[in-house]
Amino acid sequence: MILSGREIRNKLGKEIIIEPYSESQLNPNSYNLRLHNELLVYEDAVLDMKKPNKTSTLSIPADGLMLEAGRLYLGRTLEYTKTDKYVPMLEGRSSVGRLGLFIHVTAGFGDVGFCGYWTLEIFCIQPVWIYSGVEICQIYYHSIEGEYDRYISGKYQNNTSIQPSLLYKDFK
Repeated sequence: MILSGREIRNKLGKEIIIEPYSESQLNPNSYNLRLHNELLVYEDAVLDMKKPNKTSTLSIPADGLMLEAGRLYLGRTLEYTKTDKYVPMLEGRSSVGRLGLFIHVTAGFGDVGFCGYWTLEIFCIQPVWIYSGVEICQIYYHSIEGEYDRYISGKYQNNTSIQPSLLYKDFK
């Protein structure tokens, strides 16, 4: 079951945390999250799963930033989220997708107990201008049945910034 927007509002401050929260970003069954003003890009043309890959930071100026087609950008949400009872899911907004801008292509499935900022996998099929503060994606919540363990991994939990892939830690 997916929580309605009203139910998300009812659970705020108790079973769901979204900070900062604005009623204008609440939808019938989701909540829009905004883009922070920094992006990470990988510096090397070839990435290696078994090693940390070097990144550099880009700032999105007030007048926007044009993203290059075919390049991966990592961004993050302005909002911090937390829930110990629901499965958080992240999807791009349809208006953003209709510009050929893909947000969170593969990793939109969160774990019960995740808390932090969401790192966004941003990819475009043609050049597109982006702006910080834009409502770029939406979070929604599934209920979970049966006994479960809270997410406690140290890899991405309690993050405060954009997280590049830490897959190399799985090989240790």
